Amino acid sequence: MTLLYFAVLALSFLAFFWICDIGFRRSIETTVNNASQTNLDTIRRLLEKPENKGQEKVRQELEELSNLWANGALLEVADVQGNWTFRSPQFALAQPPIPNLEGAERVFFTTNLDLSQYRIAMQRIQVGTEMFEVHAAVPTEPFDQALDHFRLIEKECLPLLVLLASLLGYWLSGRSLASVNRIIKTAELIGVQNLSRRLEVPRAKDELRRLTLTLNAMLDRIETSFKRITQFTADASHDLRTPVAVIRTSAELALRRERSEVEYRDALNKILTTSVETSELLENLLSLARADAGALGIELHPLELGEHVRKVQERAVILSADKALDIRLDTPPTPVWVKADAIALDRLLLILVDNAIKYTPSGGHCEIALSQGKGNAQITVSDSGIGIAKEDVQHIFDRFYRADRARSRNRRGAGLGLAIARWITDIHGGNIAVESAPGAGSIFTVSLPVQES
Repeated sequence: MTLLYFAVLALSFLAFFWICDIGFRRSIETTVNNASQTNLDTIRRLLEKPENKGQEKVRQELEELSNLWANGALLEVADVQGNWTFRSPQFALAQPPIPNLEGAERVFFTTNLDLSQYRIAMQRIQVGTEMFEVHAAVPTEPFDQALDHFRLIEKECLPLLVLLASLLGYWLSGRSLASVNRIIKTAELIGVQNLSRRLEVPRAKDELRRLTLTLNAMLDRIETSFKRITQFTADASHDLRTPVAVIRTSAELALRRERSEVEYRDALNKILTTSVETSELLENLLSLARADAGALGIELHPLELGEHVRKVQERAVILSADKALDIRLDTPPTPVWVKADAIALDRLLLILVDNAIKYTPSGGHCEIALSQGKGNAQITVSDSGIGIAKEDVQHIFDRFYRADRARSRNRRGAGLGLAIARWITDIHGGNIAVESAPGAGSIFTVSLPVQES
């Protein structure tokens, strides 16, 4: 950055001084030309005076005028035959080459007179019947010295200015990049063991502050994802270890000695039951993994919600047969249309109904209700079960979360069903909530946007 700044600044200064030099030279040329033109006008007025009659009288007036000019200006005047009426000594000694006017009203040129440079203005002046050719010279030496002095200052100041500006640019770039260096050093220290560490946010409200805030937000998401993955892995390992151990132990005990057919059947039945539960757990784990990866194919199509609610009520009656639960259904007389995936929706309803049956004692009841409000369809699954403690309600939809032992004792499950239910609700643009209290049952409510007609 400093080298680039140095190059750009050097080129900028060079261009600036070059423009100034051109402007200076043009200003000098204009000033000298104006001075020469003024001298020509003075000589013209002198020649046009009525009292100046005769060549001798004119010569005397021109000589007096030449002596009055204190700025070193020179002049010479010739008649139409080329005879000099008056001529400053420098013109006579130098005898510079004089360009031909060739019909031009006025001509300016530069030449040396007496080892000094002059700007000469030439003009023909008509006075009555006489024609004069007038040359007025103005010295350019003071202006040339000023220009040379300006160029000397350019040569001396340009390197110094570029060097000082580059050093200042290096210092400023160092200060501006100090925050970047701190970000780099802090980022190098962040790893798996200290994902909670964050980058220092600069005070200045600039792009670096926005970058730091964005990176910190990204680190928050990474930390959250990492913790969830770590917890997911730990919980999955724990929940898979138990059924695998049961299957292995049952098989080892059955093979340790000769047993009766009944004992073998009991061992195989235990292995089969545990295998089924393990398969369900693995299926749920795979579903959540595919959902996190965005690889679970969900296709939303218009469907009538009442049909699916009635179907899940029929399945609930079968699942609760051994508990003699009263499964109630309440649906509106008109169809309720939503845009959803049929398989995912059935799974959501089955999870809620299975959860209600699982935690409702024998002889209790479970009600499945469907209603339609303003822009939303609501599915309510309520039960007369054991309920959920207040401290557990806010975590009930977390993966692998299970309530206290009293609620979970002797009940299968890995705590993934409600997590899957919430995920299905989310991908449909809906919302799921629960109201519960210990001993008072639970009410799960799912809200889905209705299909626009």
